[in-house]
Amino acid sequence: MNLALLAAFWAISMMFVITPGADWAYAISAGLRDRAIIPAIGGLLLGHLLATLVVAAGIAGMIAAIPFALTALTLIGSAYLLWLGLGLIANPPVLHSAAISQDVSWHRWAMKGFGVSGLNPKVILLFLALLPQFVDARAAWPVPMQIVGLGGMHILNCGVVYLAVAHGSKAVLRTRPQAARVVGRVSGAVMIGLALFLIMETGFGR
Repeated sequence: MNLALLAAFWAISMMFVITPGADWAYAISAGLRDRAIIPAIGGLLLGHLLATLVVAAGIAGMIAAIPFALTALTLIGSAYLLWLGLGLIANPPVLHSAAISQDVSWHRWAMKGFGVSGLNPKVILLFLALLPQFVDARAAWPVPMQIVGLGGMHILNCGVVYLAVAHGSKAVLRTRPQAARVVGRVSGAVMIGLALFLIMETGFGR
C-alpha cells in the first residue's frame, strides 16, 4: 500500500478518535468499573471491525442507497445510546478503592461496547466516505484488503486512545467518588445528546 496514503489516513483517523463522543463516554464509564475496561474496549473495537468489514464487503453502499434502512438503523442505534445514557445518569458508576467491582460481567460490557459502536450507522457511513479515498487501485493488494488494512489501523488508534481514556479516568477518579458520579452522569448526558441529535437528523417526528 502507498505509504503516503497510509500516513495521511493515520492522521485523519487519529483526529476522529481523539474527538470525544459516545465511545469516549463509554470508555470513561468502563474505567470507573475497573475490571470492565478490557471487555468494554474490546466490544467497542469489535463494533469498528464490523463497520470495516461491512464497507469492505460493499454492504454499506447498499444501506446508504436505501433511505428507510438507514433511518431504521439510526433510530435503533439512537435508542440504544439513549438507554445507556439514561442508565448512567440514574446509576452513575463509582469506583471504590476498597471494593473494586466484583460483579463485572465481561460479556455484558463487551456486548454494550459492541452496541455503542456497531449499532451506530454514522460509523459505517464515515468509513464508507473515508476509507475509499485512501485506496490505491494500482496497489498490489485488492481494494477490499486495503480497506481492511486501513480499518485495522483505525482500530489500533481507537484501542490506544480508548484504553488511555479508560485508565486515565480510573486513575483520576478512583479516590474521588463524588467526581466519579459527576463524570458518570456527564458521560450519560453525552450519550443522550448524541442520541437526540441522531434522531433529529432523521427527521423522525416532524
